Amino acid sequence: MNCRELTAVILEYLEGEMTPRDVEEFERHLEKCAPCRAYLATYRRTKEMAADVGRIEMPEEMKERLREFLLRRLPRQAPAS
Repeated sequence: MNCRELTAVILEYLEGEMTPRDVEEFERHLEKCAPCRAYLATYRRTKEMAADVGRIEMPEEMKERLREFLLRRLPRQAPAS
């Protein structure tokens, strides 16, 4: 496995969706590649931070304004027969 291949499957690795053989190859590459270890650490941390961000509820007035805007802008579709 090379660096490009590792970055292409990093999410599968973190989600536990790789075969044991692929995990072994992935980890073997990490043992000898400091940049990929750093990339993995950064990717993990970014994923954790994104998961920690709380959702902010949109105020009702803004929801209504957005709804009206979209209704004006979206093409009208004919009802299905």
